[in-house]
Amino acid sequence: MALPLAIAFGITATGTSEGALVGLYGAIFAGFFAAVFGGTPAQVTGPTGPITVVATGVIAAHGLEGAFLAFIMAGALQILFGACRLGSLIRYIPHPVVSGFMGGIALIIILGELDQVQKSFLVVAATIVLMLVSARVVKSIPASLIALVIITGILSFAEPVLQNLRIGPVSLNGTVDYIGQIPESIPSITFPEFSGSLILTLVLPALSIALLGSIDSLLTSVVMDNITGRRHRSNRELVGQGLGNMASGLFGGLASAGATVRSVVNVRSGGKTALSAATHSVILLALVAGLGAVVQYIPLAVLSGILILTAIGMFDWESLRKTHVAPRGDVVVMFATMIITVLVDLTVAVAVGVAVALVVHLVQSRRSRASVVYDETGTYHIEGPLSFLSIDRVLTRLRDDEPKLSLSLQKVSYMDMSGAKGLLTFIDHSHRSDVELDFRDLPPHVEHKLTALANDEQRDKLTTVIRNAPSAANRPNDGKS
Repeated sequence: MALPLAIAFGITATGTSEGALVGLYGAIFAGFFAAVFGGTPAQVTGPTGPITVVATGVIAAHGLEGAFLAFIMAGALQILFGACRLGSLIRYIPHPVVSGFMGGIALIIILGELDQVQKSFLVVAATIVLMLVSARVVKSIPASLIALVIITGILSFAEPVLQNLRIGPVSLNGTVDYIGQIPESIPSITFPEFSGSLILTLVLPALSIALLGSIDSLLTSVVMDNITGRRHRSNRELVGQGLGNMASGLFGGLASAGATVRSVVNVRSGGKTALSAATHSVILLALVAGLGAVVQYIPLAVLSGILILTAIGMFDWESLRKTHVAPRGDVVVMFATMIITVLVDLTVAVAVGVAVALVVHLVQSRRSRASVVYDETGTYHIEGPLSFLSIDRVLTRLRDDEPKLSLSLQKVSYMDMSGAKGLLTFIDHSHRSDVELDFRDLPPHVEHKLTALANDEQRDKLTTVIRNAPSAANRPNDGKS
């Protein structure tokens, strides 16, 4: 997974064939150091969409040398964030902000690839179709790698046929551009030249990279927690990411962050510890030593197809499909964040999204947080608003690995999308851990939101959890499941 994506993101960020090595060095050095020193076992680090979008602007404004210095500064800031224990703040980013932010990044990536779509529509389309088909047929090899090898091989002899291919007035394919020759070199440490004025100029770009890299990485850590059932160490993860980005900048690599898809593939392939993620970087380094002569023949349209399909996968499709049943305030937050991400700035989008979410919360509920009370019957009573401000703390209080757990939600006054998603994920964890869970005294507004926002599998589990409750037998039968 890392090989084609690192090349694609690197070329996108730099706009030159040299970017292939820049992207690969980012995956190698940031990936290795973040794995060894980070706080999320098996998490894979490398160039990602959000980081690439910011890095593109930094490289365009300050050149590669200036960008490498910005990456080093961003890494130092991330280490500072971890030392100041700012990693725990990730729990206060609402789910709609995350969904809108990732959707906005996806749109930026897709818009950036439209030039290649116009030049080589047939090649881009063939790449996407082949990836979709191979993902269903072949499970052991990443679809992006299959498409990269097959399409590149076919074009080596079929390119003359595809040049300026038209059906009447409609152009199916124009020119096919290639990466071109890249300089082959053994990576070595290079200290960028800097001055006081340059450092001052790069403070804001470095801060943007540090903030986005931290958010991106910690969100991936949360996804990993949901899959593995473990708890990552946020502040240690920030230190690891910071060391990774400093190493990447010193070795001429692209700034990086925890990569969700690559991390999930690692875990589902059997990776459980930092050794698996570190090994991926070592293997990439071995491959890079002999890839220079091959990489130059990779069509840019193939990389565009890979990036477009990757961007499409970044959309939170489940939340988008639930907009008609989700709380209105959360829907506004999600789309406001998405629009501002595309039209203004990524950091501004997150800040505005969180601010709007706070306003929505204050309008809906006077209390800022929920509390958990444990009574003599062995029941946990959740009281107050269950929102992005309190859901993580509440669920942490409940994670005691008990074989049986009863929750009373009667006094939950308000629940947003983050609260509902958190509870549904908690049900998933309990089911996988063979914990007998029941929800008692479920208010209609809470039950309606949980049912509306759950997927089919979660809805079945929710029905079981409600049915397990002793009070469920006393409910009037209203015909609802």
